[in-house]
Amino acid sequence: MRRILFGFTAGFFATLLFHQAAVFGLWQAHIAPFGAFNMHPTQPFGIPAVLSLAFWGGIWGILFAFIHKAFPAGGGYWLAAFLFGAIAPSLVALIVVMPMKGLPMGGGWHAPLLLTAFLINGAWGVGTGLILRLTGAYK
Repeated sequence: MRRILFGFTAGFFATLLFHQAAVFGLWQAHIAPFGAFNMHPTQPFGIPAVLSLAFWGGIWGILFAFIHKAFPAGGGYWLAAFLFGAIAPSLVALIVVMPMKGLPMGGGWHAPLLLTAFLINGAWGVGTGLILRLTGAYK
């Protein structure tokens, strides 16, 4: 239960701090096709999109909390955290979520969108790992 709670919390806050900071930076660099902290309501509950993202970041954080101890030690941990975030949530978003929302699979495979997805979700992975380590949940 502890791992679920810490994983969700780490993933939730990593979305708000690391993921959205990466979106902001890429938006400012004219790479990201969307800006940070999207407050538009989502369906079906009408909550702001950024909070919906944070919720799903928390769900992914639970999975992260169960597997991150298998990541290599030292700098390899951070690379694995980045790669987990960059690959797993990005592929699910691009291949499953976008078509469910009536959007083309992979967002049409446009390079700026793909680069944005992989970088912001990689930042989320690093942030989730950092929060888990700072809270002592790594042990």
